[in-house]
Amino acid sequence: QVQLVESGGGLVQPGGSLRLSCVISGGTFSAYDMGWYRQAPGSGREFVAAINWSGGSTTYYADSAKGRFTISKDNAKNTVYLHMNRLTPEDTAINYCRARSTLGGHYYWGQGTQVTVSS
Repeated sequence: QVQLVESGGGLVQPGGSLRLSCVISGGTFSAYDMGWYRQAPGSGREFVAAINWSGGSTTYYADSAKGRFTISKDNAKNTVYLHMNRLTPEDTAINYCRARSTLGGHYYWGQGTQVTVSS
């Protein structure tokens, strides 16, 4: 079965940084693109960033992430990263990793990792 496992969340002060990681595994699965989404308390899940996995490394960012966050990947390690800089309390959320399969366009989600930004 396909599995996505996030890590790297935690408690950080405003202005600090965190790097989230997401490891993909699952037999014959191969990703077309990978993305990060987040859900703050009392809010819906929203897009943060995405990167092409196969066929290139084009990146996409939500306005809230642009200029502060960087999404990157290591295909050999089946890992996608989200480096988060200059964090603010508004970044407090559960961050989820999302994969889309190359064939069939199936979506898979990780369990999430908590990011808390507080002084």
